[in-house]
Amino acid sequence: MQHRVRAVLLTPNNTTLLIKRIRPGIAPYWVIVGGKIEPTDAGPEEALLREVREEIAGEAEIISLLHTIETDDERQDFYLTTIEKWSFEDRTGPEFSQEGRGEYVLEEIPLTAGSLDAINLLPKEINAVLREAIGRGDLTGGFISAPACCPEQGK
Repeated sequence: MQHRVRAVLLTPNNTTLLIKRIRPGIAPYWVIVGGKIEPTDAGPEEALLREVREEIAGEAEIISLLHTIETDDERQDFYLTTIEKWSFEDRTGPEFSQEGRGEYVLEEIPLTAGSLDAINLLPKEINAVLREAIGRGDLTGGFISAPACCPEQGK
């Protein structure tokens, strides 16, 4: 089974960072930063931080596991993270240099139900999870409230 990790990147601007995929013959769609766990990764969280560094040259802070989507052949763990600085120009992921992969465009999307409704975020299930979290007020101000155990994480 393929195991992937994704970073729901919350910014101080009350936005999330998504990658818009533009591929020949396919309508544009958006994905959450992340990728597969490599054998050299110590675990899912290390893989997640590596993927964020590769794909957007940023350093994320993991808050918690937000949601898991599992099918017969794949598991995707979506982590709630915060990020303050990134540089899409300095990305290093191998997929960016492969021929025929199409375009990757980093976009800051406001954390509102309307903004999520306006894009084709895949997989669809994570769009619903994010909309529910927004409705509960769990994704406010770009940074969620820190758990009682870890006040240094709140911003």
